[in-house]
Amino acid sequence: MTETPRLSMQSAGARMTVGQASDLFGITVRTLHHYDEIGLVVPGERTASGYRVYTYDDLVRLSTVVVYRRLGLSLEEIAQLLADPGSVREHLERQRATVMQRLDELRELVSAIDHALEKDMSNEQMTTADMKELFGDGFQEEYQVEAQQRWGDTPQWKQSAQRTANYTKADWAAIKAEGDAINDAFVAALSSGEPATSEAAMDAAEAHRAHIEQRFYDLDHEFHRNLGDLYVCDERFTATYEALAPGLAQYVRDAIHANADRHA
Repeated sequence: MTETPRLSMQSAGARMTVGQASDLFGITVRTLHHYDEIGLVVPGERTASGYRVYTYDDLVRLSTVVVYRRLGLSLEEIAQLLADPGSVREHLERQRATVMQRLDELRELVSAIDHALEKDMSNEQMTTADMKELFGDGFQEEYQVEAQQRWGDTPQWKQSAQRTANYTKADWAAIKAEGDAINDAFVAALSSGEPATSEAAMDAAEAHRAHIEQRFYDLDHEFHRNLGDLYVCDERFTATYEALAPGLAQYVRDAIHANADRHA
């Protein structure tokens, strides 16, 4: 992916309009405008007609931002890295170290999923140990006990218990992957500067609602608001989201409310 932009940048004479850079790097014009507004990547020149264009150095900086964003870094973290006067080699070494860390995390997740798939043929149910292996710190047995005490008599709890009773380890692995993808969508929208009322954020909220409804219990948009409020009222839920990105808990809550308003 990195080779193609480099060749295109050379063939374009190291000058590109915002639209051309958008096509080359596969990011929206709106995102590029946001990068410009916050001073992260600013087009360094203008054409005779007044159009802003990126120079070669601008495009190199933009390619670095794109790589860091794909690694899951926030815009604030990227700005700090780019403010470091270190060499290109130092930036690449940091990128590589971050990629290797992500690879280690992904290998652990793949190992847990493989373990779940191996057990699927026997239709074994998830044990507490299996849950902790797959969901990590996101699963605490005492949370399950507390949740049953608080909501055990509700229709939603009973429906969820009925559905999940027959889930295999492979089912739970798929649920984990789906949940991670939804969280990634929330983080991407937040990190790109999209407001919680944006299409990207509300679409992530709708995917979140549909995921729960499909996997656990019937969930309309009004009841989904209650879950959103829980994410900022219960410090344990808040901590889970804040570990993914600062401010994410409130962002998810606001996106859920905006999505509910959209479907009202």
